[in-house]
Amino acid sequence: MSDYVIRSGDRAAFLVGLRELVDFLTANPAVVVPRLASVVVLVDASDSAARLDGVECVAAPLGVPAEDIGQGYFAARRDFGPISFGVAGIPPEKQQ
Repeated sequence: MSDYVIRSGDRAAFLVGLRELVDFLTANPAVVVPRLASVVVLVDASDSAARLDGVECVAAPLGVPAEDIGQGYFAARRDFGPISFGVAGIPPEKQQ
């Protein structure tokens, strides 16, 4: 059992929602879209090593390295055009 928890959702529902969004935006060209967009998966863990392990677990299938961004934070991201899919490990004391 891992020392981290990945805040994951229903994969099928997420993909359906993305397809619905694409269909809606395609059918409604007057709707403004953001210049950039991000989707982030969060990792909960009480210690830095476990947070890094969790971030690496999500980053590996994305084909990107996990980065130590300092003060107990870890992150990784892959860009798909203007849309970013990433993962972040945030120290428990900084989570709200």
